[in-house]
Amino acid sequence: MSLINTVKSKFLAAIRSVNPPARWKILVVDEHSQRLVNAVLKQFDILEENVTLIETITTHRDPQPQFEAMYLLMSTSQNVDRIIRDFSNGNQQYAAAHLFFVDALPEQLFERLTSSPAEPYLKALQELCINFWPLEQQAFTVRNPGAFFNIYSPPRSETSYKPMHDRLHEELRFMSRMISNVCITLNELPFIRYYVPSHHEPLGPLKPHASTRPAPPPPEGSSRWRTNLARGQDARAYESVEGDYVAKVLAFMVQQNLDDYKKANSDFPKPSDPPRPRGTLIITDRSMDTVAPLLHEFTYQAMANDLLPIEDGTSYRYKFQTQVGYEDKVATLVDTDSVWTELRHMHMREAIDKLMADFNQFLQDNAGFKGEGAANLNDMKDMLANLPQYQEQRDKFSLHLNMAQECMSIFERDKLPAVATVEQNCATGVTADGKVPKTLVEEMVPLLDSRDVVNMNKVRIIALYIQHRDGVSDEDRRRLYQHARLTMHEQDAVNSLVHLGVRITKQVGDKDTKKKIKQKPSNEEEYELSRYKPVLRTVLEDHVANKLDVTVFPYVKDSPSAGPATPSLRAASPAVQPAVSLRSQKPSWHKATRGAGTQNDSRQRVLVFVAGGMTYSEMREAYLLSKSLNKEVIIGSTHALTPTEFVRDLMVLELGGIGSKALPNGVPELSEPVRSLQEIYDQRFYSKDAPPRQRAAPAPSPQPSSGRLHRPSPAPSNAGSSVSVNSSNYSNSGEGEKKKKRGFLRF
Repeated sequence: MSLINTVKSKFLAAIRSVNPPARWKILVVDEHSQRLVNAVLKQFDILEENVTLIETITTHRDPQPQFEAMYLLMSTSQNVDRIIRDFSNGNQQYAAAHLFFVDALPEQLFERLTSSPAEPYLKALQELCINFWPLEQQAFTVRNPGAFFNIYSPPRSETSYKPMHDRLHEELRFMSRMISNVCITLNELPFIRYYVPSHHEPLGPLKPHASTRPAPPPPEGSSRWRTNLARGQDARAYESVEGDYVAKVLAFMVQQNLDDYKKANSDFPKPSDPPRPRGTLIITDRSMDTVAPLLHEFTYQAMANDLLPIEDGTSYRYKFQTQVGYEDKVATLVDTDSVWTELRHMHMREAIDKLMADFNQFLQDNAGFKGEGAANLNDMKDMLANLPQYQEQRDKFSLHLNMAQECMSIFERDKLPAVATVEQNCATGVTADGKVPKTLVEEMVPLLDSRDVVNMNKVRIIALYIQHRDGVSDEDRRRLYQHARLTMHEQDAVNSLVHLGVRITKQVGDKDTKKKIKQKPSNEEEYELSRYKPVLRTVLEDHVANKLDVTVFPYVKDSPSAGPATPSLRAASPAVQPAVSLRSQKPSWHKATRGAGTQNDSRQRVLVFVAGGMTYSEMREAYLLSKSLNKEVIIGSTHALTPTEFVRDLMVLELGGIGSKALPNGVPELSEPVRSLQEIYDQRFYSKDAPPRQRAAPAPSPQPSSGRLHRPSPAPSNAGSSVSVNSSNYSNSGEGEKKKKRGFLRF
């Protein structure tokens, strides 16, 4: 099962459910929904569904009363007002409106719609609950890298605790809704577990503080049991914040969202055929494993994202050698690239071998090529320059050849074999021979002194060494910084690990930190530089084996061992079909969502969410464990991060993210009261309407759609957001429709 295909199917099912008598329909989108659609659908996918025109709701749109329209929008107050405006004050923008919201629509906005002049024109309303970003077949994000600072940045003053605490709760509410959307899209009502660290108190704004406690402190001085019992409720409320870890707060919010959805949709989740066992959602955060984001990884995807300038994990610029010189290329690394999906989780050595073997097989399969196959990457590079007739396949091979060559060049230039050996010994606590590393300092100091090792790698080595030692003295840390010649910002990155629950300073007589969840040695054959396995792997293996400590990963509500769930809250077995509309009990123009088709894969699901960023090594484990555990493992996070991004974020963590890529102005503190989720949506997804037209509208045309060719747009991203489909079969469009095949859904 591919998460991308599931989301794609749900969008297509919604589009197909709109079948006007005239066959053709108009699709109206906003900036956010347009991006969601573009993440999974291509232009051709939309054109196939009898969509004759795409319009952006913020632009000036000429009336098209002969067409019905499908609105695909984010559920904001602004968008609801725009829909009403389309059918008010004598306006009739379209013949009818079919409303599809990518997230849940609050009751007050629903009532505003049904009591407005637009109500007679509304034929359907559905909440698709599809507001999240599928990244890969088994990975998703909520595209919120700034959450790292909201979660872990320490309040900078006593008066900052409450505003930052409230701000974090807003972020978590927003995040919980998107996680719930994933569950609803997958038709899962999972058991929910969450991470409770045993070795540190809540972090960042959740750290216990007088201003964030819900009740005054309990009276002191009485030890009589009756008095203690009488004040027990207040005492528990006062002390509750001491256990409010970020994963716990988030898990309870997700549970509440799913319970509310279940209450409104009694048939959720629908039974599947064949039956799928009820899954589990495990919520954790970045502090559970602060080793994985610092290590050099040598599987293809993780290594490439670490060493190469790949933007957002997908966009890579490179130069390709041709017969006449070099071409600049921009490649997109997505699941539709079969070479990428086959190679990405392989060790780099295996990936290069497979790339060479596939290339030589390609040469054999094409009779026009003469000579021997490629013996190495340079041979392959020369041969690719002489294969202009096989453009698509040549581009794929040249892309991955370039990436592999660049990675191996950096591997040698930056002395990564020696660096990674020290990293692995620190991370695993043993050498490649399985012995305690007794010469770690002797191996590490020459690397810190070397000018051939870049400072970013020195920061990573020192951070891993300090974690290996469970903290060092201030003097030892100063000496390490001195050897490495670290700048103050680079020293801040190491020191900031304390805000993720890592002990940095260890004094004489301090006891070792006892963690209940640790990385376990693997029994598999492994490369010496790839011995460390993310802690998440241990968590998932122990969960499936029913060995995961319930004190470290308790359940929010019911658990698999608790027996049958109550009928009012749980259904027997989850299904794969999309959920029905929340408004199914409303008037007749509320239609249920069409099913997207059943999936053959009926394996039990394990969903994982890592607040604060997931690594590419953890994403890899989701795929590998799906096979070894015979489960469908899906991983999600606020964002995918690379080691360089992690270190740079640590550098400004104490500043609240000021100067970071995600939050250049830092974490904003709330000055106003805590906002509702709808108010958060309205602010986060706010978009401006197009400015007033500069000149009078042209005279009416007998062909309504042709006047939209040069319509003003709110931004370059929305320019020309219209397209005609099958104009030869559509008699009302004529030549005007033929001109509109450019600029479809661009932003």
